[in-house]
Amino acid sequence: MKILLLGRNGQVGWELQRSLAPLGQVLGLDSRSRDYCGDLADLAGLGATLRSYAPDVIVNAAAYTAVDKAESEPEQAFRVNAEAVSVLAHYAAASGALLVHYSTDYVFPGQGTEPWREGNPTGPLNVYGESKLAGEQAILVAGCAHLILRTSWVYAARGNNFARTMLRLASERETLGVIDDQFGAPTSAELIADVSAHAIVAARRDPALSGVYHLAAAGETSWCGYARFVLQQASARGVVLKVLAEQVNALTTEAYPTPAKRPANSRLNTQKLQEAFALVLPDWRLGVARMLTEIHEK
Repeated sequence: MKILLLGRNGQVGWELQRSLAPLGQVLGLDSRSRDYCGDLADLAGLGATLRSYAPDVIVNAAAYTAVDKAESEPEQAFRVNAEAVSVLAHYAAASGALLVHYSTDYVFPGQGTEPWREGNPTGPLNVYGESKLAGEQAILVAGCAHLILRTSWVYAARGNNFARTMLRLASERETLGVIDDQFGAPTSAELIADVSAHAIVAARRDPALSGVYHLAAAGETSWCGYARFVLQQASARGVVLKVLAEQVNALTTEAYPTPAKRPANSRLNTQKLQEAFALVLPDWRLGVARMLTEIHEK
């Protein structure tokens, strides 16, 4: 099996390099790759890469993810998140390849408290969400075999992330406030990559599994709850902090305005994924605790 991995150095892409390796020959690309084009903004180059490498599976972990910046750069967001995805999807449809694409809870309007199901009406609140939804629609229009995996609150031990930011701020500041009215489930790139590999094998065997799925860790929390858990774990490991978990102040979204509107409800119902692929998704705390162990042991 020949696998083309786009976005190899992103949070999910880095883990996919590991999880996809046992499945076949993996060509991992990013925007700086030279022998092949991995820049999703270069549509012609992307098409040439597909024709030259002729993959059996295309895994697209690349995206325009600057949510606030997208408000002032809609053309760039749509080019990468929609037009490039259309190129991938039409190639997959013509060649018979399987396209694995990562989307987001931002395709939903974000109200209520019930976890979003795959068939719920969409309604993005910002340009980023609109561009990601356009990418999903491009895949459906092309009619290729696909796995669209909607995720939320993705993190990894590698690079900067919310947990590292909270640990740094809690060690530097005397007070710390975090938004407490947006809810979701922190989901590790490691979990996403492992589930993806499992799903690819299953979908290659049974094309009827093609479709849209929600992929997130079990449980839910707010950003404030997430921060408090991180600081609680750090304190238990003996990390010296100026702000302890119970001292983190809960803020409203209105108190922290951003150019792009964020959804209050990022909960995702993962029942369809778990039943289709015989999986059990772990509680979000397990992944975060594991990530924190990696951070503190370095």
